[in-house]
Formats: sequence, C-alpha cells, structure tokens
Amino acid sequence: MRQVVQDIKNGKLGLRDVPKPMVRPGAVAIANTRSVISAGTEKMAMELAQKSLLGKARERPDQVRRVLEKMRNEGLLNSIAQVQARLDEPMAMGYSSAGFVLACGEGVQEFKPGDRVASNGPHAEVVCVPKHLCARVPDGVPLDQASFTVLGAIALQGARLAKLEIGSTALVVGLGLVGQLAVALLKASGVRVIGTDLEPGKCDLAIRMGASLARPGITAAEVEEMTGGLGADAVLIAASTKSNAPIELAAGAVRKKGRIVLVGVVGLELDRRPFYFKECEFVVSCSYGAGRYDALYEERGQDYPAAYVRWTEQRNMQAVLALMASGALDVSPLISHRYPIEKAEEAYGLIERGKEPYLGILLEYPEVKPEAAAPLAEPRKAVAKTDGTRGRVGLGVLGAGSFARSVLLPAALKTNLYEPIAIASQRGLSAEHTAKRLGFHEAVSDEASVLGHAGVAAVFVATRHSDHARQVQAALKAGKHVFVEKPLAVTVDELAAVEEALALAPDRLLMVGFNRRFSPAATAVKTFVETTQSPLTVSLRMNAGAIPPDHWTQDPAEGGRIIGEACHAIDLAVFLTGSVPVRVYGESVGGTQAPAVTDDQCFITLRHANGAISSIAYLAGGDKAFPKERVEIIGGGRVAVIEDFRKASGTIGGKTRTLWSGSQDKGHQAELVAFARTILDCGAWPIAWEEMRAVTRAAMLAVRSLREGRAFQM
Repeated sequence: MRQVVQDIKNGKLGLRDVPKPMVRPGAVAIANTRSVISAGTEKMAMELAQKSLLGKARERPDQVRRVLEKMRNEGLLNSIAQVQARLDEPMAMGYSSAGFVLACGEGVQEFKPGDRVASNGPHAEVVCVPKHLCARVPDGVPLDQASFTVLGAIALQGARLAKLEIGSTALVVGLGLVGQLAVALLKASGVRVIGTDLEPGKCDLAIRMGASLARPGITAAEVEEMTGGLGADAVLIAASTKSNAPIELAAGAVRKKGRIVLVGVVGLELDRRPFYFKECEFVVSCSYGAGRYDALYEERGQDYPAAYVRWTEQRNMQAVLALMASGALDVSPLISHRYPIEKAEEAYGLIERGKEPYLGILLEYPEVKPEAAAPLAEPRKAVAKTDGTRGRVGLGVLGAGSFARSVLLPAALKTNLYEPIAIASQRGLSAEHTAKRLGFHEAVSDEASVLGHAGVAAVFVATRHSDHARQVQAALKAGKHVFVEKPLAVTVDELAAVEEALALAPDRLLMVGFNRRFSPAATAVKTFVETTQSPLTVSLRMNAGAIPPDHWTQDPAEGGRIIGEACHAIDLAVFLTGSVPVRVYGESVGGTQAPAVTDDQCFITLRHANGAISSIAYLAGGDKAFPKERVEIIGGGRVAVIEDFRKASGTIGGKTRTLWSGSQDKGHQAELVAFARTILDCGAWPIAWEEMRAVTRAAMLAVRSLREGRAFQM
C-alpha cells in the first residue's frame, strides 16, 4: 500500500510502498478514502526535517542534553550510532482521516467491518488505529467532511477549555484550519466570535464560518470597544508562529478573570503584568481531549466513565460528527484543494512553496468496497533457503522497534554470519524502512510470513515483552531457531508453555538476549574468579533512571521493569557465580513519600545453589548522567570490579590490575556471534536452558516477593 512518509534525516518527503498494517488487539483496521493535510503541524515537521543536524539540535535542546548524557555513559561511537538510527526513523504524516472498517481486533465490539469511521490515522491507504481514536460517521455525513473530525476535535477541546456560556464573546487568533473550525463550533454553541489573522482571505472565510467580525490587525483596544469595554470572555490562540504577538494580543484583549486557551504553537515569553492585574487564566489545550497520550486509554482501551469525564477525545470526535450530521457544522468551505494519493508530493509542494492560497487540502484514495477488501497480510514468495550451507544463517525478525534497528540488527549484520531475509512490524512502515536500510529481502506486517518463510532458519523476537513467549512458541513450532530479547516470558504459565514447545523441538536452539555475560569485561572477570573455591559474593547496581508510571515498560502485563530489565543483572550474577538461584527475596522503597511505582527502586537478594550470594540494586531514583552499571565480586581473597562495561579490574595480593578496558561493550555482538556459530557448527548452547529458565523464574519471584514481603524458594 502507499503511505506518505517524512524522512527526518535527509528532509525528503514522499510516498512509500509499505506493507499493510495488521489489525492488533483493541484496534481497528481502516481503508482510508479521505485524509486532510494539517498544513500548520505538518509543515513544522517538514521544516524540522529539512534543517541541518545543528538546526535540529537547536529546535530540541532537551534531546541534546539526553545525547550528551548518553555520550558520557556509553561513549561517543555508541551514542552517535544510536542518534543516527533515531534520525533515520521514518515519520508517518497525517492524523485526520476517514474511511471504511476492514477488520476489528480482539476485544473490539463497538465497530464492525463496513462501518464508516473517522480516525486519527495517517495518510495511508490502510491504517490501524486504537478503538478510542475512531468514531462512527453518521448517515448523511460525507467522508469528505468526516475526514476533518480529528481537527474538529482539537478545536472543540480548545472551545471547551474556554468555559464559555451562551452570549459570551470569544476572540480567535489565527484562522487556519483549527481556527476556522473553532469559529464554527463557538458560533454553534451560541458564542459571539471575533477573529483575526494576517491573511485577509482567511478573515473573510471566518465570517462565512460564523464570525461576527474578522479582519487582520485587530487590536486589544478594538476588542474592548466591541465588547462595551469589557474585553473578550475568552481568547483562543490557534496560530502557529514563534512570535509573542498572539499571546500579547490575547493578554490585552481578554477581560478581567477571563481565559486564554493556547491551541496552537506560539512564543511564550509572558509579560506578568496584564495577567496579574486581570487575574486571567492561561491554559494549554492538549490535542483532541481527555485521554490523549494516556496509554491506558488509547492503547489498552480503558475508557473513562462519562459521568466523571464527560468529554474524552473519542466523545469529542463523536460530538463533531453529530454537529456535522445536524447541519450545525459545515466544513465544505474549508476545502481548498484535492489531490489523489499518488500526487501527494504535489500537495506538500503547494504547502512548501506557498505561492498560492490553501487551507483544507484533501488526499483522496481509491475507494475499496469493504466486502471485497484484500487481506491485510499478503503471502510472500520464498527465496532460496539459506540454512548455513554458505556459512550464513537465514534471518527473520519480528519487531522493528528502536532497539532492534539501532542495536540488535546492526550488531548481527556486522558479524557477516546472517543473511537478512524477512522482517515484520505490525504497522509495516518501520519494517519497510529497516528492510531497505539493512538489506532485508522482504518487509511484511504479519509474523506468519516470517515464520513460514522457507529462507528463514532463525528468528529474532524483538517485540513487546507480552508477545515474546507466544512468538517463541510459534517460531519453535515452525521449525526455527529462536533468539528472543529478554524477557523470555512474563508469567509462570508462559514459561511452562515455552518449555513444552522446546521439548517438541529438540533440535532447535533457543537463546535469550542476556548480553552482559558475553561482554569482554564480564568474561575477563569470570576468568579472574573462576578458580576461587570459596563462595563468591556479587553486588550489582543498576542506575536505571526514572520512567513515567504510564510507560509501557511499567505495565504489569508487559512484565514491568524487574522482569523486563533487572533480569540482565540476575543472569550476570548466575554467570559470574557459576550457579543458579535457589532462593529469592526482594524489597522496594515505601512510605508516604514513595512514588507511584516502587518496583524499580528495589534490592533483590539471591542465594545460589553453590552457596554464593548476590545483591542486585535496581534503582530508578538517581541521575541518568551517572554511570548506569557497576558490579563488584568478592571472594577467595579476590576483588573484581566492572565499571559500566568500560573497564574491569581485579585485586589480589594487595595489587590491582586492569583485566580489560575499552569502549563500552555490553556484549551484544558477541552473543549474536555465539548464537549463529552454534547453529552453523551444531555446538553446545551458549546459555544452558536451565540457566535461562532459572533467571526468568527468579525475576518473576522477585516481583512476587516485593508484593508479599517474603522470600521464595526456587
């Protein structure tokens, strides 16, 4: 299918042929028929992409600070590689569209195939959108108009935050698409509207959309005069500029105790005096409404009760469509241009050049009858099987996220031991981009096409944690060797199911991405202490850095951070002591001042089968600029230290020597060499199954120990 994509690295925008997205649980697959280019927002993205690296840095100083921290912790070369990979990530353009439902994912009952819907899907022939970001289009509302729904919801949320009543006066500053929609919605709610914009044509259009008065250059004094000396009850700023002029006008025009609502993007060097003397409120509107950027609402489908949160983003979308159905909102005057999707680049050229007036630019797609829609996943032709006869392993990949693109796959392909065959991602775009950049033969959106591919001998699983166990089982059943990024599983039942699948595939290799044990620092320390007869004590500290409570890695359904990341430390302890855990105990911070999530500020104690003991400090409460990991091993008259996988030292007999030093190396490439060599040479497993199972189970028991306050025997 075709999709409009912005390349952030080189600034080029164009159509790409990408795999159709797979419908996922809680989401709806839609065949778009119309989408609207949001000229202001999308032009900003285009301009950012076209800037030099220095220009991009000036636009995002917060990201520059993060890069500098990464350089201090991980070294210059690793940081540059990850920055380049992030810049190389394609951006899907667009967020306001309409079309027909093709299929509904698990748990979606609100929509049916064939329904006409509006959504925040991008400019693409087929999109997959969470159910709360869709709204059914009423009969009689053409999809041309319905495609403006999300833009209308943005304007409506701004109007709601203004808290205006019938007979109030509002000033709308900036009369682009969102500003025009705000004018119409305010008029429909019984509000007198004054508008202003730099372009006279947009002011004339605002009058058609319902403004009592609109013209360029309106002053605060004129607004006061038009309101009998009172001032506007509220000002909505829908402009897009770096200038402070809109906020200065708003502060002067709003009445005492009034409200200023920022819907657009403007300079925010506020003068305190007008706000002080008027005691007016300043509010920044967040996109379409309540629920925006809340993963529980958007991605996991947990709605807010209407009695307590009346206007969510979906209910705002429904309200816009209801106004269209009643005739109170007519957006047809806003449509200035139409382009078929194959001429999308011409549409963006119109925006970039700015040589003629434009406003609502519609992209039109070939109409697909829902009952005759093509399957979302299309089977691909197999290439010649690559099973190691040429000294390379045919590679299939599930997941094309940031870690896979920037770390895992580059490390694998540098070994020259893998033949990149097929890669899959649910949305298709990231798979297509990664395939093109790294030389994969095929990009798909469904895992079945990878698992069933004759050319794939081994599968990398690099998806969300909750998918790992299921995909490992499916890959083993398909006769593939499997490398799965940690964790192997997030529940005891999943771990048992993986073990059953492994028993049915005795000639297949399974390996978990516990890379630390393959690092040169860890292997050097292991050699230094392995002759010690007395039990070792191991202390591992991970300065994990804070992650918001609503981040997906904090979700218990995804395993949380202990199962998802602290498992690295548990495995390293197993490797260094040479023994699996037999007892696990964990305790985290608490008290009245504790944060919402406490699991990622904890200590985990492991008793090993050979008598060794390990203490793992997984701590998210520190400064990310401080080195992330430190390991100390003490026993048998020896002390060994690993400092953030940059240096390893050993002390014995009163003398300290360097065991290894170099650029930070956490063992990613070495583990992938070991995986491939085992397949090609039919050698022993790089990590014994008993150790992978024990590490996974220990991480699960550590979380249980945090909950129940007691130790658990393995």
